[in-house]
Amino acid sequence: MTLVPRFATIAPLILIGAVSASGLGSQQLTPDELARAVQRRYETIRDFSAKFEHTYRGGVLRTKVTERGVATIKKPGLMRWIYESPERKEFVSDGQHLYSYFPQDRQVVVSRISPEEAAPLPILFLAGKGEVSKDFAASLPANDQEASIILRLTPRSPSAEYAHMLLVLDASSLQIRGLTTVDLQGGSSAFTFTNLQENLGFSDKLFTFRIPKGVDVLTDDDTL
Repeated sequence: MTLVPRFATIAPLILIGAVSASGLGSQQLTPDELARAVQRRYETIRDFSAKFEHTYRGGVLRTKVTERGVATIKKPGLMRWIYESPERKEFVSDGQHLYSYFPQDRQVVVSRISPEEAAPLPILFLAGKGEVSKDFAASLPANDQEASIILRLTPRSPSAEYAHMLLVLDASSLQIRGLTTVDLQGGSSAFTFTNLQENLGFSDKLFTFRIPKGVDVLTDDDTL
């Protein structure tokens, strides 16, 4: 099994969604104005799906892992991440529990999601937890990509999970192109998104995980 840090360091979520920049003149917006524009557009999104490429670079060992799959998210807190290559694995949240399924190991890890735990995690944030302008300090780092805007978001309250995250936005439309979280050891977890579709009306049943027969189940105390 490829060992990549805890599912919540993905993220991300991803602050996925086509962010409308009509009439905003995005190149002239201040970091705080950009953050508020992203928040306004994000609030119109009830659910979404996208193909993703996830690249993790370790801060200490400098390892690099690239994986691909499909993400489906419904606010608040419902998620299904299907990693398809190079190894299949699934991460499913029903809003109360996170199920991490590793078919090759025939193992399911079940973790309870508490409000205190969920709030600072980028992926759960993208599933409807938190508020960009309230929870993060925004800035614009150096960027040599004319077609993109990079918005750096640093949590106002210290996080044990990550130091900051970077949103890559299309310069003309503010549509999100990627999300990177940087941890306290210098490692990074980067997502790029394609084939984004939003507000498709997913049923909550899509986010119900059924534990396969014959697998080992590891749980937190009193999880189930």
